Amino acid sequence: MGKRDWSWAILGVIALGIRYLAAQNPEATDEIYSRIFFPGIRNVIDMTLGRLPFPSVYLFIVGVLLILGLYFLKLRKKNGWKSKVMYSTRALANGVGALVFFFLVLWGFNYQRTPIVQQLGLQPKSMNLDEMKNEVLITQRLAIQYRNAISSDTAAIESILPYPELEKVVRATIADNLDMLGLNFTGRPRTKLFPPPGFMRKMGILGIYFPFTGESYIDPTLHALEKPFTIAHEMAHSYGVTDEGEANFIAWVICTNSDDPLLRYSGQLRLLNYLLSDYYRMAPEEYKTWVKTLDPGIRNDLISLRKASEAIKPFSIELSRKTNDVFLKTQGVKAGVKSYQQLPKLAFAWRERMKGH
Repeated sequence: MGKRDWSWAILGVIALGIRYLAAQNPEATDEIYSRIFFPGIRNVIDMTLGRLPFPSVYLFIVGVLLILGLYFLKLRKKNGWKSKVMYSTRALANGVGALVFFFLVLWGFNYQRTPIVQQLGLQPKSMNLDEMKNEVLITQRLAIQYRNAISSDTAAIESILPYPELEKVVRATIADNLDMLGLNFTGRPRTKLFPPPGFMRKMGILGIYFPFTGESYIDPTLHALEKPFTIAHEMAHSYGVTDEGEANFIAWVICTNSDDPLLRYSGQLRLLNYLLSDYYRMAPEEYKTWVKTLDPGIRNDLISLRKASEAIKPFSIELSRKTNDVFLKTQGVKAGVKSYQQLPKLAFAWRERMKGH
């Protein structure tokens, strides 16, 4: 680029303009970006960066450090503070513009697509107490069934498949069950472990999709029973699902329709956790009485999950929550971080729909 080149800043502004138009035309965004352009990106990434044995985000970090090094090298050669300020302003504008451009082009325009829930024709609604209790009983019954297929012992399950094998099982399960959802996803996305262990959880994150490399990552210290569902959740993001509630829903549908009892149990256990939280909120005294009847094996697993969660404390859970909430809302996810809590309503709507099939 030339001395007064603002190309990346301009491309960033153009991308934001396209984002505005995409938000006004979600159906066109579906047809042009989500169903044609993005699947091409998905497949190219999976055939290149996805084959690397390490998180490709490290390549991104190295690239950013090299660019910063080049910036400071050129800055030292500038004479006079005005020249330095002008160069720094242009470099910052181009840097931000490049990040905005690549974020939107590589994944971000999916935020403007027609919501997956709408594409599936689901109409989620809040449940009354009786409906909630019925969902709790259904979910617990299924969880008991799948848990018994894994272990006849009531001791907490804390060891499962080696991670490389688990990732392959989840990815294969997604490929086998996407047709059931009627979604046109394509590719073989990766969800890799992100070292050092515990770092992501210290930042208040269990897993994350990184658009600039097209990979998702989870913390290696996640509880064994959290990993299958979390991998499926992050792979849903890899396919272009942006809403956290929808990613949870797809992960639940995929896991609970797997041939593998581990995935089925992980999916139902996550849903049960959300349902129990809602049950307690709606009828705390009744919940306290009912929870004493919870299956011993499931109770021990839930206790183990809680202990694992409490073992590594985030630096600032409130800062992490606020940051994620602001980001989601700026991308058009009106519920922000509350979208994570929508799984019980979506699962209930799905079950109601499936009754008619």
